[in-house]
Formats: sequence, C-alpha cells, structure tokens
Amino acid sequence: MLKKGIQMLWLLLGAWVGFEVYTFAGIRTTDWLQSMFGDASTWVGTVLFMGISMTVFLVLFSLGGDSVLGRIRTGLDKVTSLPFEHVFAAFLGLVGGLGVAYLLEPIVESLGAILGIVLTLACGTAGLWLGLQRREELVAILTRGRGGNGESHSNRGNEEHKILDTSVIIDGRIADICKTGFIEGTIVIPEFVLEELQHIADSSDLLKRNRGRRGLDILNKIQKELEVKVLIYEGDFDEISEVDSKLVKLAKVLQGKVVTNDFNLNKVCELQGVSVLNINDLANAVKPVVLPGEEIIVQVIKDGKEHGQGVAYLDDGTMIVVEGGREYIGTTMEVLVTSVLQTSAGRMIFAKPKLLEKAQ
Repeated sequence: MLKKGIQMLWLLLGAWVGFEVYTFAGIRTTDWLQSMFGDASTWVGTVLFMGISMTVFLVLFSLGGDSVLGRIRTGLDKVTSLPFEHVFAAFLGLVGGLGVAYLLEPIVESLGAILGIVLTLACGTAGLWLGLQRREELVAILTRGRGGNGESHSNRGNEEHKILDTSVIIDGRIADICKTGFIEGTIVIPEFVLEELQHIADSSDLLKRNRGRRGLDILNKIQKELEVKVLIYEGDFDEISEVDSKLVKLAKVLQGKVVTNDFNLNKVCELQGVSVLNINDLANAVKPVVLPGEEIIVQVIKDGKEHGQGVAYLDDGTMIVVEGGREYIGTTMEVLVTSVLQTSAGRMIFAKPKLLEKAQ
C-alpha cells in the first residue's frame, strides 16, 4: 500500500514538474511553435508537456525503487518511536517556520514558484530543527503552563514526577517504599538509566551482573505488581555524557524530584537546585528511637572489636555492641542500653546484658 502511494506521488510530482517546465518554456517558444507547426502547435505543446512529465516520472520512479521505500519506512519507524514531547516540539517548530514563510509571502511571490517553494521548505526545516533543539525548554514551559491555573502546589502533588536513578533501583528498597504508598505522583524511569542497568546486567563480573539483574527485576515488580503510575522516559540528552548529569537535567525539564541513595548525586542535585528524595535519609528517619536505660531483646551473633564484646543487630540493621556479650554468642537475651552514638555511617548502640545488671 505504501509503495503504491509513493508511485502515485511520483506520478503527480512528474506531472507538476512537466507543467511548470512547459509553462515556463512555452512563454518563450509560442511564436516558434506557431511558425514551425502552425495550427498543430497546440498538439505539439501537449505532446511536449506529456513527454516532459513522463520523463520526470520515469526518472523518479527508477530512482525511487525499494531503496527510497526502505528509507521512508525507516524514517516512519523512527518518528513513531520518538517520545511524544519530541514530536510535539518538532510540530510546533514546523508550524512556526511555515508561519514565518507565510509572513514572507510578498517576497516569495516575487521570487517565482520554484524559489518560493525552496524558501518555504527552508523556513519549515529551520523551524523543525529549532523545535527539536529546544524541546526541553518547550516541555518546561508547557509544564509550567499546566500548573498555572490557580491550583496550589499541594493540589498538584499527585502529578509530581519522581525520577529514579540507577543506584536506588539496584538497592531494591524503592519497591517496598512504593508499595506502602509513601511516594506519590509518577515514577519516571529514564531510558538511559535502563541502558545503564542493561549494561551492568551484561557485565562479565558476577557481582555486577547480579546487581544489574536485581535492578531489572525490581523495575519489573514496580511496573507490573504495584499500583503506581510508571513512565518510561524515552528521551535523551545527547550533549551530556554522564548519567547523573542527565538525571539532573531531566529533573529540571520535568520539574520533578530525583530519588537516589547516592551521596555524590545528592550533593550535585542540591548545588543545581534540584529536589532530592534520599532513601537513606528516609531509613534513618524511621528508625526506632532508643534511649539509654531502655531494655531491648537482641540476638548476639558475633564477636566485637574489643575484648569480650558481642555484636547484635536490630531489625532495621542498627548495630548493637554488647559489653561482655561474647560468651552469649548465638543466644537471644535482654540487654540494657547504656549509650547511643550517631555517626556519619549511621547509628550505633552500646548495651550490656541485663543479667549482669541484676547481678550487681
């Protein structure tokens, strides 16, 4: 069907070119045709017109073959695979370019039909290119426009984009957080993050390969099992090479927040004025508060660094150093909290067996 349509297009184009050539040449050869062919000049002119048209059609048809058809199909496939915002930005640019050509109509008419068409095509192409180059700014303007209808920020919270980085996907806790409903809005998974995950999953290093595959499993779980809105952002920023920089740029374009547990990305986002949701900060914030003098039940599982110490862990991973707990390794016991130390790596609790307290 597409091939027949292209053949018909070649036929119409050949007829148009033949008519234009005949009209352009006929103005200067009317007298010559009259003197040579007399009353038959009209028929001769018609034959010339048809000959020119058929020649152009045959040339285009021979050049147009399957190679041109393949290029057109490839072009259509690329257009259909583009993100909507890219297509929309290109459309706006094309309309703007053609609008400029319309304003230049007096100049176009003075140039003649052929040059006028060339100028119109040039304006349309320039507008199309400009729209694609400035697509991020256009999307940002349109996004702000949707929010400028008098609604408060709190009313638009559900529309906010949460952009996942590679580290937080591999970490895995983001799926549980989404399941609880603490993250609202749209979960955005950039295609360049997916590519990085795929690269990690295909690594020759076993540990990296397992981490990458776990990240892909987490994404599959978020998309298919959880009741959250997921958007796969297919756009890219070709002028930027680093994935972290692309995330910051995307957050600015979508006016969203980056979800991460990467310390460096966290700092870069803060410097760039981009909001960040760090799940490590969330994990620290929801840890239960333990005060000196409280009693807790723990299982001592290994030796501590100092002589006689034992080490236990709370359910949230907080380490508890039990003084004199070495002899209780493998047993569950009550301990009395003696002090709590907050470090950059997290919180550490010091305790001693309650049995020793009673013995005293």
